[in-house]
Amino acid sequence: MPWCGRVPTVAPERTTVPIRRLLTSVLAAFVLALATLVALPGTASADESWWRGPAPTQASISAAQGPFATSSTTVSSFSTPGFGAATIYYPTTTTAGTFGGVAISPGYTATQSSIAWLGPRIASQGFVVITFDTNSRYDQPASRGDQLLAALDYLTTSSPVRARVDADRLAVMGHSMGGGGTLEAAKDRPSLDAAIPLTGWNTDKTWPEVTTPTLVIGAESDSVAPVSSHSIPFYNSLTNAQERAYLELNGASHFAPNSPNTTIASTSIAWLKRWVDTDTRYSQFLCPGPSVTLTGAVSDYRSTCPV
Repeated sequence: MPWCGRVPTVAPERTTVPIRRLLTSVLAAFVLALATLVALPGTASADESWWRGPAPTQASISAAQGPFATSSTTVSSFSTPGFGAATIYYPTTTTAGTFGGVAISPGYTATQSSIAWLGPRIASQGFVVITFDTNSRYDQPASRGDQLLAALDYLTTSSPVRARVDADRLAVMGHSMGGGGTLEAAKDRPSLDAAIPLTGWNTDKTWPEVTTPTLVIGAESDSVAPVSSHSIPFYNSLTNAQERAYLELNGASHFAPNSPNTTIASTSIAWLKRWVDTDTRYSQFLCPGPSVTLTGAVSDYRSTCPV
């Protein structure tokens, strides 16, 4: 039987307008989500006002002296709240703006002299660095973590160079138990911009609490804190870190960070520049990272490949 009714018509606006509105809403939600992602710490777009120094090269980050002249000042243990005697290294310029701050802890039974070489080397790249003696040479990682944070607080609020430091751009480093303390500090203060444990030691092997961008440096022949039971588990457990990397020094011992080491220095400088200064010019040294086969100094490198 033939159809005898009137063929219905539908106004185009009644279908196309809701679709347009739906697409607009979806697009707006996507843009909002993208903006939120960009605003997260560690994934923030580069703030060039924080960049310090000329465009980097592999030679410049490997050099013993960076682009900034530096000076230092010592602080008596009677003046330091929560940690021992300290030395502060800083760029002498007063026209380049404020600098990010870095606190560095020595390892078990060691004094600040064991990591002193890092002070002027990092400072010459545009940072204010404080190295310190711990309250006791036998302090455990958790205590060293507290002392790293106390050192940063002193650096930014009471130190003679506090006006040179940007209190919103801070990082921690440490050797051995000081490296374990570095992870403790990052766990306790998520606002830190970077953390670098150097052949770190800690009884705690898992660090999902850490959100700070973390560079783990291990030593292939470390018999005190073997990478298989320390640095590699540390790196693998940093699942919530905004970015992470693992660098293994080829054939090196636990005490490699106690003397000048170009691989430690250059990679640490790149990491601090990228996350403390948000300087994307340094991403090239972290992603894809040093070539294991070409450098000879690195036996393993893993990274979430920061950009």
